[in-house]
Order: sequence, then structure tokens, then C-alpha cells
Amino acid sequence: MDPLIIARLQFASTTIFHYFFVPVSIGLALIIAIMQTLYVFKGDEMYKRMTKFWGVLFLINFAIGVVTGILQEFQFGMNWSNYSRFVGDVFGPSLAIEGLLAFFMESTFIGLWVFGWNRLSKKVHLLTVWLVSLGTIFSAFWILTANSFMQNPVGFEMVDGRAQMNDFLAIVTNPHFWAQFPHVLLTSFATGAFLIAGISAWKIARRHDLEMFKKSFNIAITVGAFSAFAILFTGHWQAQYIVQSQPMKMAAAEALWENSGDPAPFTVYANINTEERKNDFSIDIPVLLSFLSFNEFSGSLEGMNDLQAQYEEKYGPGDYIPPVKTLFWAFRIMTGAGGVMVLLGFYGIYLARLEKLQHHKFYLKLITFGMALPFIANTAGWILTEIGRQPWVVYGIMRTEDAISPSVTAGEMLFSLLTFVTLYTILAIITIYLFIRHIKKEDHDEKERESMTDPFDQEDGGAGVVS
Repeated sequence: MDPLIIARLQFASTTIFHYFFVPVSIGLALIIAIMQTLYVFKGDEMYKRMTKFWGVLFLINFAIGVVTGILQEFQFGMNWSNYSRFVGDVFGPSLAIEGLLAFFMESTFIGLWVFGWNRLSKKVHLLTVWLVSLGTIFSAFWILTANSFMQNPVGFEMVDGRAQMNDFLAIVTNPHFWAQFPHVLLTSFATGAFLIAGISAWKIARRHDLEMFKKSFNIAITVGAFSAFAILFTGHWQAQYIVQSQPMKMAAAEALWENSGDPAPFTVYANINTEERKNDFSIDIPVLLSFLSFNEFSGSLEGMNDLQAQYEEKYGPGDYIPPVKTLFWAFRIMTGAGGVMVLLGFYGIYLARLEKLQHHKFYLKLITFGMALPFIANTAGWILTEIGRQPWVVYGIMRTEDAISPSVTAGEMLFSLLTFVTLYTILAIITIYLFIRHIKKEDHDEKERESMTDPFDQEDGGAGVVS
């Protein structure tokens, strides 16, 4: 019944669950905007039905994501009041802009998009969905500026024991942010793409509206494959930055207890002995870690034992080594899932180009289960990012143990943890039910198709008129 452990468990569970929805919203919004663009410029009603089908899933996901985000915020005041007071003056502008600009932008244009199908001209209506997509990206932008401050605090001064912003430009130009933001954005595109590709594959395997879902698959798998491939490079860039900015995190991710030597090998597998601070057994690939860290076939990394001594000298007594086994395997799960996504993505493009997709049952089954890969990779990546920063909640400035609410008991935290878990379980059941109900719905009868007919058949019909 350690309050710190319970508070951290609650933060981890609520954040991981909320982040299931965030990348889906960003990815789906972009792909839906692409589909509607094809409808407007090609005039093919198939793309309109496609846009509406996936749009329902986007709206469900967006609504549940908002609820989980609101619940997540409650815990800052309940369990992390010291942290909230410490960083409030720094986070305030970023969170305010995210709420007042990005979230309001998303919400406003979602409303115009949902209710504007038969009221706005095609091109004006198309603009609304692109603004929704842009709003989701803006939202991620401002949230990540706050998270990057926790990883690499910049643009502040200490006033009465609290961090106070003194350079807003430094916050938005934080080098950690610019190493993190492109990676998060691409993982979001890949998440939405693989979700659409997986569901489309399920429908194709059952021969449900083959024409529409084959087109959906083609669009999604193209976005997913190229996003997954680009993720390899943004992840590589981010890892190289972390080698310099948070060497303990990277050393833990490699289970590197002693200095690596030059050149440094990459550890594929290790039997990690945390009690004696060594690896009893490991399988290494020579030179690879040097190349991944420095783009050269030479260079060494400092080990955790040496870094621990340096940190004790700099910050005082304490254990500065994060949970090594967790980080080691989180890193390999993340990269492994990403590699499989690249293979599935490009093989899917190959099958689609050869018109062999619907006959390749094994691949359709693989890509259906492959929907889970980006969620696994995202979760493992955030575990690596957040746990790898321990024992700091704000790197080098505030320890996690000093961030929790001093007056909240372990029993109260446990009650709120169980309450949140219960609420999130209910939300998960609702989400899965609504998704499955919509996906399985056979809405291809003539009457519904007629109701979907767009009255603006000519390119400039009703130009800009709101009825």
C-alpha cells in the first residue's frame, strides 16, 4: 500500500488507455480526409460511402477519447498536486492553447462536417474535414510540448520552489520535442491506417462490399506502409538524441551495465541480473549499437554503473537506474512490432497491385490481427519514454516521489484507482460494442444508398451556400 506505487499505477493505466484513442483519431482523420478528397475530385459515390463508413468509427473513437482524457486530468489534482503546482506555470500556456485552439477547432469542424453533408458545397465541406485533421495534429503538438518539458526542461526559472516559464519560444523549440513530434505523428498515421486496413481485410475475407473495402484497403495500406517505414528513421533520430540527452535511459534499454567498448555491440537478448547489476548471458550483434547511436561504425556508450556514480555526484544519493528489464523488453517489443508492420504493409501493397488480395486468405487473417501491432508498439514506446525517465518526473529537477499529493492516503488512491479501472472497463466495452456493431452492419441496400446521395452533383453546385 505504498501511495507512490498506487499513484503511478493509476497514472500508467489511465494514460495508456487514453492513448489507445489519440493516435486512432489522428490517423483516421487524415485518411478520411484523403477519401473525401477523392470523392470530391473524382465524383465517385463509392468514396462518399467509404468516407461515411469510416467517419462513424472516427466519431465513436473521438467521443470516447474525450471522455478518457477528461477522466485522466482528474488524477493530476487528486494524486499529483505537488507536481501540478511545480509545473503549472510552464504547462499552462501549452494546455490552454491545446484546449482553446486545437480542441475547439476539432470540435467545431467535426460538427460542421457531420451536419454539413447536404448543407455545404462539396469543397467547403471537404475543407471542414481537413481542418478536423489539422486540429488533431495541433492537439498532439501542444500536448507534446508539455511532455517534452518533462523529458528536457527548458525555458524556465525557479521562483519560490516552482518552475516558472520565462521563454515560451524555448518551450516550442525544445530539441526533445522536435525529436519526438514527427515520430508520434507518424505512429498515429500508421495506427489509423492499420485499423482501417485490418477491418477492410476482415470485410474482404467475407466478401462484404468488395469494391468499397478493397479501395479502403488500398488507401490505408499505402499510408500505413510508408508511415511505418518512415517511423524507422524518426525512431532512429529520436534514439540518437536520447543517447546524448538521457544516457541512462538508453543504457537501460540496452541492459548496458558497463561501458560498451568501441565499437559498441547491440544486445539482441540478455539474461539480466539486476541484483548484481550485470547480464548473466547475452546475444550481441557487433558494431550495430555504435552505428545506431552515432551513424558511424565506432563510438562507445557509458554503462549504467558509471552513470549511477556520476548522477550521485551531481544530484546526491539515490538510485538513478530505472527498471532495466522493463525498458529492455519494451524497446524490443516496440521495434519488433514496427518491423512487422513494415513487412505487412508493403506486402499488402504488392498483393493489392496484383489484384490477389481477396484470394490470399492467410494474409487477410494476418493483417486483421495486425491491427493490434501499432497499439502494442505505441504502448511499449511510451513505457520506454516515461519509465526510462525514472526516478524523475521532471528530468533532473523533480523526483517522482516528491510529486504526489502529500495529504492523500494509500487507501484513497486505491479507491480512485479501482474507480478509474471500472469506468475505463465500461468505456472499453462500450467502444468495442459500438465498433463491432457498425463494422458488421450490412448497410448496402438500395434505400440507404439513396439516402447517401449527395445533392451537389455538379462541381460548383450550391457553391458555398449553407441551407
